[in-house]
Amino acid sequence: MTRPPSKPLIGITMGDPGGIGPEICVKALAEPDIYAACRPLVVGDAEILIDALRFCRLPLTVQRCGRPADGRYECGIIDVLDLKNMPLAHLRHKEVSARQGQAAFEYVAKVIEMALVDQIDATVTSPISKAAVTAAGHAYAGHTEIYSTLTATDEVSTMLADGGFRVAQVSARVSLREACDRVKMARVRRVIELAHGCLLRLEIPSPRIAVAGLNPHCGAGGFCGNEDDQEIAPAVAAARAAGIDADGPLPADTVFAKMLGGLYDLVVVMYHDQGHIPARLVGFKYTVRAGAFGSMSGVNITLGLPVIRTSVHHGTAFDKAGENRANPQSLIEAIRLAARLAGPRP
Repeated sequence: MTRPPSKPLIGITMGDPGGIGPEICVKALAEPDIYAACRPLVVGDAEILIDALRFCRLPLTVQRCGRPADGRYECGIIDVLDLKNMPLAHLRHKEVSARQGQAAFEYVAKVIEMALVDQIDATVTSPISKAAVTAAGHAYAGHTEIYSTLTATDEVSTMLADGGFRVAQVSARVSLREACDRVKMARVRRVIELAHGCLLRLEIPSPRIAVAGLNPHCGAGGFCGNEDDQEIAPAVAAARAAGIDADGPLPADTVFAKMLGGLYDLVVVMYHDQGHIPARLVGFKYTVRAGAFGSMSGVNITLGLPVIRTSVHHGTAFDKAGENRANPQSLIEAIRLAARLAGPRP
């Protein structure tokens, strides 16, 4: 008899112990529908998760696992691959510390290691502190660079997704001056290809990709810059010649509205804030009366890796760590998307 496919096994890093990562992990895994979609395994420290359950007042239990096969994967039980990096006595909420940065780095390294040998089907990352990771001796700008290095992947791209809003970045965490220098035909074309492949994996059968211009009015025929004509337009033409439905360069002040209106499935953006600002406007809703974000939707995906990686679309929020004020919405969405990208395990 043929066995039915099982739900994908998702490795979820706990994030910086001193930030909101442990809190959003336990809150996300209190949701029954997560277990309907996948088998979630937290990679982190059991003691820290138990403490998060305490201050969040959640009636869940933590089960320590020596390997993924040991997990029960039942709602009400949080399975954790316990690396025992952070004794509770050394936990410092709201603080940047080398010890917590080292722990956070090791959680990420472990899920990558497991994904590369097919022990897990996808990875999801909770927020880390770049300052803490750097203090621990690891010179990375963020998760993307860690994944790129530990998987020996040269070319990756950050994609942000929130429902029908999707952007893929030509460059990410670099200066604006350097971002302009990175707008080259080969790189733009590669990001179009990576985005197209991800959209197909999300079962969008005929993806329509818009490519934003770099300069105001896409350079206005050279009056505002030449990169749009000399680098972006040829990249779009090459993508179209390869059978990809790509359009551009298009003015960045209107292209996102067109995507939200259904004309495109994704916009390729030239630099970090060109994509992040509209993504945050779509997904983050702050109210003065509550003094908090009522909505924090959106997921970060790294394109081009040999493993699946999704992530929250926010940082460690040290200011609210340990206070039961963190919103798990983005992590819940990241887990769901990772399960969708992984599909059922044979």
